[in-house]
Amino acid sequence: MKSPFFRNKLAFIVLAASCFMVFAAMGTRQTFGMFFNFFESDLGVSRTHFGLAIAIQALTWGIMTFFLGILADKFGARRVSCFALLIYAFGIYSLTLPNSSGLIFILNLGVLAGIGMGGGGAQLAVGAVSKHFPNENRSKASGLVTAFGSLGMFVFPLISALSLSQTSWQNSYLILVFFLIIAAAFSLLIKLPDDTSNPNLVPDNQGALSALKEALGHKGYIFLTLGFFVCGFQITLVATHVPGYVIERGLEAWTGTAILSLIGLFNIAGTLTMGYLGDKYSKKLLLSGLYFFRGITIILFLILPASSGLAIAFGICFGFLWLATIPATNGIVAQIFGTKHITMLFGLVFFSHQIGAFLGAYLGGYFFDQYGSYDYAWYLSIGLSLFATLMHLPIDERPLKRLTTA
Repeated sequence: MKSPFFRNKLAFIVLAASCFMVFAAMGTRQTFGMFFNFFESDLGVSRTHFGLAIAIQALTWGIMTFFLGILADKFGARRVSCFALLIYAFGIYSLTLPNSSGLIFILNLGVLAGIGMGGGGAQLAVGAVSKHFPNENRSKASGLVTAFGSLGMFVFPLISALSLSQTSWQNSYLILVFFLIIAAAFSLLIKLPDDTSNPNLVPDNQGALSALKEALGHKGYIFLTLGFFVCGFQITLVATHVPGYVIERGLEAWTGTAILSLIGLFNIAGTLTMGYLGDKYSKKLLLSGLYFFRGITIILFLILPASSGLAIAFGICFGFLWLATIPATNGIVAQIFGTKHITMLFGLVFFSHQIGAFLGAYLGGYFFDQYGSYDYAWYLSIGLSLFATLMHLPIDERPLKRLTTA
């Protein structure tokens, strides 16, 4: 007999609150590339400096996801996420103040926004939601959370573009601050499941250190971690530098906004599709195919003649493949190791993702300032697609023996 999707009211509340939290956090994150020209003109921030700030944000995001994940697994995500989102809001607000340049710029956009994403992004939310759903529904639930992050990535660039056409960039950022404060309030609804009433939970007395040691000794976990590095490099390269790249190729600035919005829109379909397929088919094979098609998409974007149509097609295709990695990647970790320490273990995988994100953001700006072109960053991204395609194939997705015997 197939189990219902929602086993109790708490599972629904946690999923709904997580969806809105990620909608606001990921949506705000998707707008940063739209403001780079204001940072240049008003704050004197170079593209290398901007890329470094985003790179530090990515690294901070990854580190904080791991450590905040340990706290969320033990005490619940609601206080952790609420605190992180308020820090996020403060960092974005501080960018609008006079003299927000140099190290202050990096602190606000890099460190504080990174802390906010570590506690309010899809990674911690997916871990929290995973605890409320059994294996046959977990990928679909994770896909819904990620899809709402994608919806934010579609909506927030449009909100920002409309706001920038009517008012200053500083006032536009205040709108984002408002959404983050509301998300912080919603995050207080994300609670841990009740062990005594939830039949989905396998009895598990394993400590965090033991779980970490077990995972690091599993080859599939290492391969998954290395593969997720590629995801971070590619999506941060695109999110940070594609607005500048399309201008470099002679297209109008609106095409960059269109790409970012279309990525968010079509990633909704991509994450929901991957969530559905991940509950039915091999997650490692789905991930391998996804990275292969990412590489093909980037190659076509580079070699075909530049046009608005090509930019729109790239946004659609790459959007479908954007965050679709999360349901399957998180699903493999939960399937192999269980859900007690899922936020911490997925957080470590995500830290690898953010090391890739650091390099994607920084090297994109560095190559442009050094050679006047983003091409070398794109070539590296294509090579990494092939690496990730091969890296996922040897992963053993079977649950550990201690889980099957329990």
